[in-house]
Amino acid sequence: MDILQSRKKQVVRSNGQGMSIVCEKRSASGSVSQRACVFCGSRVVLYPIADALHIVHGPIGCAAYTWDIRGSVSSGPELHRLSFSTDLRETDIIFGGEKKLEAMLDELIDQYSPKAAFVYATCVVGVIGDDVAAICKKMTNKKKIPVIPVHSEGFKGTKKDGYQAACDAIACLVGTGSISGISPVSINIMGEFNLAGETWIIKEYFKKMGIEVITTMTGDGRVEELKRAHGAKLNVVQCSGSMMAIAKTMKEKYGIPFIRVSYFGIEDMADALYQIADYFKEQDRGIIERTEKLVRKEILDLNDQLEGYRQDLAGKKAAIYVGGAFKALSLIKALRHLGMKTVVVGSQTGNADDYKRLQALAEPGTIIVDDSNPVELASFVLEKDVDLFIGGVKERPIAYKLGIGFCDHNHERKIPLAGFAGMINFAKEVHKSVISPVWNLVPRRYHRAD
Repeated sequence: MDILQSRKKQVVRSNGQGMSIVCEKRSASGSVSQRACVFCGSRVVLYPIADALHIVHGPIGCAAYTWDIRGSVSSGPELHRLSFSTDLRETDIIFGGEKKLEAMLDELIDQYSPKAAFVYATCVVGVIGDDVAAICKKMTNKKKIPVIPVHSEGFKGTKKDGYQAACDAIACLVGTGSISGISPVSINIMGEFNLAGETWIIKEYFKKMGIEVITTMTGDGRVEELKRAHGAKLNVVQCSGSMMAIAKTMKEKYGIPFIRVSYFGIEDMADALYQIADYFKEQDRGIIERTEKLVRKEILDLNDQLEGYRQDLAGKKAAIYVGGAFKALSLIKALRHLGMKTVVVGSQTGNADDYKRLQALAEPGTIIVDDSNPVELASFVLEKDVDLFIGGVKERPIAYKLGIGFCDHNHERKIPLAGFAGMINFAKEVHKSVISPVWNLVPRRYHRAD
């Protein structure tokens, strides 16, 4: 296909020699990018904080991005499941929406007694110039809880800029609580959003290793936990795109080091646990042995269950298009464990280092793409004749319209795919999607047979 001239450097075919790829730029006009906006990126990060009030300051349409298309679950309060909007109308645009926002905060804080409130500024608010920060400061003093502005006007950049806005908001909470009684073997989990309860799976591994988890940023999150996050001895960053900014801030301000990990797939899950155990081996002499025992047991249980899936999936081809490129690395490895090859891989927010790693891991001829669009993706998966498309809710229609099996590995899913237990769920879903006889009845398969 003819790729837009301005996008040609964002698509490469791996040749094992580290070809350069352009990334971290704004979406090309007319490309109909799969990316979300700045506001959406901020909500992805902050929404799982379950005992906070989340208010969208803008038109009602922005509030359509709710918990129900996010899937972050809570073990306690569920205030994050309610979506509130100031619902700015024409009159508000002309005369300003500050009074409306103030009245809304006054009413909702009294009604729900949240531990904090986040106010998301949208495109319209940035245009008309409402002073969201001043309103939040006023309500913080009045209500005696943190009321935090999230500067997430959609036109300011990309989804990644929304991550930065969210990290800036979280930084307002970190360091404001007591750190007494925190273990010398303690961590913060970053970039884990408790989709379908994945945070609980990961926390259980750390509990068996003897590690205290201070807070998760932000899956099943709590405001009081975030306030004392600066007492942790290590930050463990999974989704580097969403949480690297706050990890770097905490390193500079509090001296807390961080490591990057992934909880997807056998190799990366085991490597994550080993990295953390190695960091704490001086403080806890038995942590290495406990971790090895944990990993050995989990992998032995896994191998027997995966064998049947491997036999059916061997040689099948997959396309991956997800939010962060770091996740794509884990997915390539996980698919290899199932005997599958990845022939198309891309992300919305990957950086140069992520794409270097992807090229080193990908097989020759693999299409690697940054910030793709539906036309490109459809062309790539047809060219490579893939059997499975792994993506999010926006990629699902592309796959089904082309007669290709689909696996949801984004924020909308309701099945946990992280951890060793998640690998089994992943194998089951991939197997059911790829092997389903329905794909023998769709036009793409007819054409291929011809």
